[in-house]
Amino acid sequence: MTRTRFGVFMPPWNSPPTQNITTSLQRNLETIKWIDELGYDEAWVGEHHSAGSEIIADPMVFLAYAAAQTRSIKLGTGIVPLPYHNPYHVADRMILLDHLMRGRFMAGFGPGGLPSDAAMFGLEPSTLRPALDHDLGVLMKLLTTTEPVSVKTDRYELVNAFCQVAPYTDPMFDVCVAATRSEAGPRIAGKHGLGLLSTGVISPKLGEPAPPLHWDVYAEEAIKAGHTPDPSRWRLVVNVHVAETREQAVEDMRHGFDAFCEYTQKTIAMPSITAVGDTFEERIAWMNETGIGVIGTPDDAVAFLQRLADRAGDFGCFLMLAHDWANREATLRHYELFARHVVPHFQPTRARLLAAERHARERHSADLAKHTVAINAWLPPEQQLPTQN
Repeated sequence: MTRTRFGVFMPPWNSPPTQNITTSLQRNLETIKWIDELGYDEAWVGEHHSAGSEIIADPMVFLAYAAAQTRSIKLGTGIVPLPYHNPYHVADRMILLDHLMRGRFMAGFGPGGLPSDAAMFGLEPSTLRPALDHDLGVLMKLLTTTEPVSVKTDRYELVNAFCQVAPYTDPMFDVCVAATRSEAGPRIAGKHGLGLLSTGVISPKLGEPAPPLHWDVYAEEAIKAGHTPDPSRWRLVVNVHVAETREQAVEDMRHGFDAFCEYTQKTIAMPSITAVGDTFEERIAWMNETGIGVIGTPDDAVAFLQRLADRAGDFGCFLMLAHDWANREATLRHYELFARHVVPHFQPTRARLLAAERHARERHSADLAKHTVAINAWLPPEQQLPTQN
């Protein structure tokens, strides 16, 4: 059994926007510090500029701050909307961050999720995916070669540009492209030989959006471009909240799940991430019954993730969507319960531990009898232990 990695994907969705922004940012930081202590592998943080709830404007600044307060968790931009930026600035800053973080940095890119962001920069949604494809070619050349780059678009210009510092990670830190529902993300990722970050609504249920569709498109495009598809670089974002009981998990959701659903229904214009239902009960049913997520116990989460893994095939990492569905205490408890009782089901050590326990139980009677004889040989008659049958 290969080791499945686990982490969080943090847009972040700090809804409703009436919260104190400073404490929301601190809570996001504390989440990453907490899951680092619990042994999670990755955390990805997004970039947004509008709509009121996704409040991190520069994930690289945030990750630099988080890196200094964490020990082993890898930290990635999830995602930088590359069409908003000059690729040279992005490449140079990422190389710097890779050195500061001593190889714990990862990069994720996308076209930009919020139309209200793009509108402020004078960009039409229809131009963003072609721009991402083009700009990734520029960026990867800057990251991997010293060949001067000269390019002019209606968004930026470079003249004989190259990055004077090579990345710390040899040969390159992991670079991924986000995919929601369209084929643009997997096709662009495959073309450039990058990893795939499936962030849209995915489900283990037949008839619902299927992760293999992303992988098949990605693999086809990668092979066409001369790259070898690597399933370990494929990450699946999932919707999960667990508590000790199903009833408690649902009760936890009363804190902020409605605000999250209304944000997707009324604020952000993203058809691939839109909640269904007008009441709390309808929205919980939408999450649990359609199979796009699980709100329940750790055992429910294990079953959900196993079904998704069986449908997806080979992949590298599960990323839980970070959110404010539950209050702070319930959220921290969720991450702890998940680490203790869900993660082990997808790690090779669990099978070894169960085998060790089984082996010891099979030998228990014989070993107990032998151990008793050995101890009695060194005890006076009045202190002898009862002989084991």
